[in-house]
Amino acid sequence: MAKVESFTLDHTKVKAPYVRLITVETGTQGDKIANYDLRLVQPNENAIPTAGLHTIEHLLAGLLRDRLTGVIDCSPFGCRTGFHLITWGEHSTTEVAQALKDALIEIRDNIQWSDVQGTTIESCGNYRDHSLFSAKEWCRKILSEGISDQPFERHLV
Repeated sequence: MAKVESFTLDHTKVKAPYVRLITVETGTQGDKIANYDLRLVQPNENAIPTAGLHTIEHLLAGLLRDRLTGVIDCSPFGCRTGFHLITWGEHSTTEVAQALKDALIEIRDNIQWSDVQGTTIESCGNYRDHSLFSAKEWCRKILSEGISDQPFERHLV
């Protein structure tokens, strides 16, 4: 079985919240795709409840596209501690961390339920499992700790 880089990361050494570049892959046509670890809570110490994480996911899908070029996908980790962000091309971790910080501020301060995309039975595979209240509370907590552009030492953006 192929080795997955994320599973070789020592989760006891990282200091969340942070942004980490996992890899940059080059396709056969020379296109580059970057994969980032957007870690919002400390692994094995906390996890964002599914309803809040689900709402943050739906909001980041649009908010990160508004702030970064080339966003392909932003998907939650099964452990509920953060997200994978996949982009065409490579951004600095500082740029990604700033975009994430700005998006979390937007969720915390300005987003209303009517702003959350994909919350109907037609547009979401689990439309009942959302909580804007939880999303806002988790954004408040994450922002109070600061977003680092480095995984092993705190360098806040």
